[in-house]
Amino acid sequence: MAYSYRCKDYPGMEACPASFTAETEAELWKHIEIHGSTAHQEEPEKWSPEDRQQIKNLIRET
Repeated sequence: MAYSYRCKDYPGMEACPASFTAETEAELWKHIEIHGSTAHQEEPEKWSPEDRQQIKNLIRET
């Protein structure tokens, strides 16, 4: 089993083509956080619990 996330599924990020797939959900979160930081100039450590839950809701088992 693997886990995947598409940035464009997050509200307001529809133009972003990034997508990630990883063997574990923990590894996937690392990719999502690095992407948020480098591509969107966000600070993942400041993401609210609600933001993190919204991302979690978009993660798919593949």
